[in-house]
Amino acid sequence: MKVLGKQRNSKMCIICGMDNEYGLRAPFYNMEDGSVMTIFKYREQHQSYPGRVHGGLIAAMLDEMGLRALWAKELSEDSFGVTMSLETKYRKPVPYDTELLGRGIITKTLGNFFVAECKIIDLSGNVLANADVKYIRLDTEKIAQNVDAHEEMCYLIDDGVHEINFTA
Repeated sequence: MKVLGKQRNSKMCIICGMDNEYGLRAPFYNMEDGSVMTIFKYREQHQSYPGRVHGGLIAAMLDEMGLRALWAKELSEDSFGVTMSLETKYRKPVPYDTELLGRGIITKTLGNFFVAECKIIDLSGNVLANADVKYIRLDTEKIAQNVDAHEEMCYLIDDGVHEINFTA
């Protein structure tokens, strides 16, 4: 599937923060079908049981993709919001040190509310975890006072990704 553009990364987010030594530093891409996708790897520091990623970090990635799915749909990074609910299904163990795909797409919008369907997929197309995530749009001042969202979301690093093979 064709990549339309790349989204910005933040400084310290556990999922996309480029300055967070424990973070995933995941890149996110706006896709031609209006979804967002990422290619990423969890690391051993993200484990729960040996060989498996902690469920909280799986849920964090699914949550991150939901807001970014809104950015992909609107082709703008100006909208922000907070999670109202996250219904996660853990389908198979999620390994670390393995390249994975993530995909999120907006399935419903109603005023200041929106719903995203998100999933983490292995390279064979198996869905490892998925979630329906509900959000409410909020101004960044209501989320975190004295924070300039554009200053935090300051990294836009060209990595040459123009297409992502997606089978699930």
